[in-house]
Amino acid sequence: MLIPLAHPRPPLIASAIFRPRAPRLLASVSLATPPPPPTLAAAAFASLPLRALLSKREVEMVGESEGRPLRVGLVCGGPSPERGISLNSARSGEDLLVTCYYIDCGMNAYAISPAQLYSNTPSDFDFKLESLAQGFQSLSDFAQHLAANVDIVFPVIHGKFGEDGGIQELLEKANVPFVGTPSKNCLLAFDKYNASLELNAQGFLTVPNFLVEKDKLAKSELEEWFQSINLDKENGKVVVKPTSAGSSIGVVVAYGANDAAEKAEGIISEGIDDKVIIEVFLEGGTEFTAIVVDVGTANNSEPVVLLPTEVELQSSSNIDIQEDTIFNYRRKYLPTRQVAYHTPPRFPSEVIDCIRQGVSILFRRLGLRDFARIDGWFLPTPVTSLPSAENTGKFGNTKCGAVLFTDINLMTGMEQTSFLFQQSSKVGFSHSRILRTVVQHACSRYPSLVPCSNAWTALSRKIQSAKQSEAVQKGTSKKKVFVIFGGDTSERQVSLMSGTNVWLNLQSFDDLDVTPCLLTSGNGYPSFHNQNMNGSSRDVWTLPYSLVLRHTTEEVNAACIEAIDPERMELTSRLRDQVMNALGQALSKYDWFAGFDIADKQPIKYSLQQWINHVKEAQAVVFIAVHGGIGEDGTIQSLLGSAGIPYTGPGQIASRTCMDKVATSLAVSHLASYGVHTIPKDVRTSEEILKSSLVDIWNDLKAKLQTETDLEVYANALRRKLQRMPANCLSRAHGVIEMPVSPPESLIFEPFIETDEIIISTKSVDDSTRHLVWKGENEWLEVTVGVVGKRGEMLSLNPSITVKESGDILSLEEKFQGGTGINLTPPPSTIMSEDALRKCKRCIELLANTLGLEGFSRIDAFVNVHNGEILVIEVNTVPGMTPSTVLIHQALTEEPPIYPHKFFRTLLDLAFARAN
Repeated sequence: MLIPLAHPRPPLIASAIFRPRAPRLLASVSLATPPPPPTLAAAAFASLPLRALLSKREVEMVGESEGRPLRVGLVCGGPSPERGISLNSARSGEDLLVTCYYIDCGMNAYAISPAQLYSNTPSDFDFKLESLAQGFQSLSDFAQHLAANVDIVFPVIHGKFGEDGGIQELLEKANVPFVGTPSKNCLLAFDKYNASLELNAQGFLTVPNFLVEKDKLAKSELEEWFQSINLDKENGKVVVKPTSAGSSIGVVVAYGANDAAEKAEGIISEGIDDKVIIEVFLEGGTEFTAIVVDVGTANNSEPVVLLPTEVELQSSSNIDIQEDTIFNYRRKYLPTRQVAYHTPPRFPSEVIDCIRQGVSILFRRLGLRDFARIDGWFLPTPVTSLPSAENTGKFGNTKCGAVLFTDINLMTGMEQTSFLFQQSSKVGFSHSRILRTVVQHACSRYPSLVPCSNAWTALSRKIQSAKQSEAVQKGTSKKKVFVIFGGDTSERQVSLMSGTNVWLNLQSFDDLDVTPCLLTSGNGYPSFHNQNMNGSSRDVWTLPYSLVLRHTTEEVNAACIEAIDPERMELTSRLRDQVMNALGQALSKYDWFAGFDIADKQPIKYSLQQWINHVKEAQAVVFIAVHGGIGEDGTIQSLLGSAGIPYTGPGQIASRTCMDKVATSLAVSHLASYGVHTIPKDVRTSEEILKSSLVDIWNDLKAKLQTETDLEVYANALRRKLQRMPANCLSRAHGVIEMPVSPPESLIFEPFIETDEIIISTKSVDDSTRHLVWKGENEWLEVTVGVVGKRGEMLSLNPSITVKESGDILSLEEKFQGGTGINLTPPPSTIMSEDALRKCKRCIELLANTLGLEGFSRIDAFVNVHNGEILVIEVNTVPGMTPSTVLIHQALTEEPPIYPHKFFRTLLDLAFARAN
């Protein structure tokens, strides 16, 4: 195994080339669950604290006569490939009495606990359903249950059955109130082809398109269509996409009629949809998306369009990669530097006004309800394939260009950084306040729910008043917390997700004043090659609410620079005031509207030392979420400690030790007799690898470590200074491997630890039972374990193993963004006995306390399934804190379960305790 010496996690993924992450299981553990559905890499997982609004004590405090919580049924999942996005949306919850439900790919409904929403992926979710969820006999039984047990349903199912009217029709027949658009209107709006016909009939500019239905493709007709709109039938550029799929799933670019026909048939054959629409590629155009919120009365729709977002797409900087610039699934939901968002758009004011007016008209005419998202294109120059004579009088023509609306999304994504939250935060709404507004407005449309809504409002006010009185009596001010994330390593995007998740969870505590902060290099992004480890060349932005909600650190940094540009400030302020005035006037007539809760602030840039001085003056605590680099090598810890500022996680010495894998091994080498072992290591400089004979080095390593490596491939990657290694370029199957941003000075070689692969088997008599199969030939099992506590008193959480569905190496996306895999916490007793589990946790605690860890950390190790002894891989002093991170899973297996907001508060309280 080969590991760069001073970079803990990204190179670990590189090292996984040589020590594949292949956890394994025992002889045949049967879990009767539905067959595995199609899975997708889920996007930036979101997790606002999903919890009941009220504790039992709070309900008793105000009394039933003075109100009760509104019972909301949250329904996620569904049969479409967008189930992963639906699961992410469900994780963003509002302060209500929420009951969670899940529909699997086989259309089976389950009642689930909120804890299950933090499963890593839909496969992880489905795998555990049978043992953890209450199933319903049929969808009609499910609907009857909802009618009796909830006041209103909030469907967050994306794609089929969620946006095509399916779930809505089920609820309508059972007389169950729900958030969103009625079934018949959903059916029309969701089908892209039918919606295009309706938009044309309503007088809107539309994109010329051609419909392809299953087994009905006539290539001659397609060629005629190309000619009719002045497109070359041999290489004319078009977009091919399913008519009834969202999240940009299945969207591809094609050139010419033949290529378009092949790709349309491919989408149909893959089962994504049985109808495909072929549209003109709008060359030179820019995509936009706009959230619209209904603030009208029950019988009078009054849509207010928020600040639209411009979607700026960029081609790959890698000349070896040919990629069309379309807003596909990856760019929409996964961190990528090939897309940036601008809210409001950088369009002329006339165009922005046209977009907002058009979206409002469409919302009314299509009969939409509560909220929606509508996408489209702005074309600053004429397009030959848009017949000018026919479109002269259509809505969308402006002096500055054409505005076309293309997609109507009845259930916009609700992960933490989604457009809903990006745009609503620009006009004064926090995540919870916009969700409260949408739910309350939906309630107002149902006369039967008015008493429930009034009771909820009364209860919420009573509780808020009690909290304010309690705060006045105590006379205590809010504790200031700064959450810092970002940095300049290849882990910076995961750091952004971690920091965002921590910040949002801590926001739920009334006694905290939490400020998110982005750490950048002194020159901004993308220059990351200054390795001045004293931190003097780095800057920190303190961020307003809306600027945190981005997918990449580069995008956050660019948004900060854009936000302080005078022209952009003037435009944003004017549009913000315009939208907030419209919202305020309309919502003020409702008793339940509590006003806006996000102030209009500007980002502030500090040098790192200036920021530390600022934090000290504020008498604040720092929550460190910077992965790798100065976030884990003791630099930030040293700077904060020298200033007397308390912070989360281990101190300077422990951080520096754990950053260096050789130092970690030496620090615990004396613990072998206690069951804590280390892996033999051989350290070589990068210069030696690049200049010496690889054959000689290889043979020397094999002799010393009794192992083999893919050394030549790795050396070439170092020599070429690749940012990432392509999938499957090594001898074992693997995904894309992130490389260190700057070439490492030294590399560690370790022997490969043989483990048996865990296999998920679906073979059974009725093909409905899945099994975990582990050969058990090797005694080692790879685990990851969180440790929490004070220094010298660290406690181990339950270890986790991850079952891969394909390949050997977990990529960054799989590890932190819920890409693939099934997490088992703790390992099943059929694989690892209770005695071995207890011994494993004792060894983990001994390791943590010997290293001087405090606060929290994550330890990766191999465990002997027979005796519980461990073989240390690495210690991460600032572990991933994304919603899908294993630490969340482990905290939720505690008794009682520790939900994310409580978990992060516990870590923060340990920092406060250190200060005292």
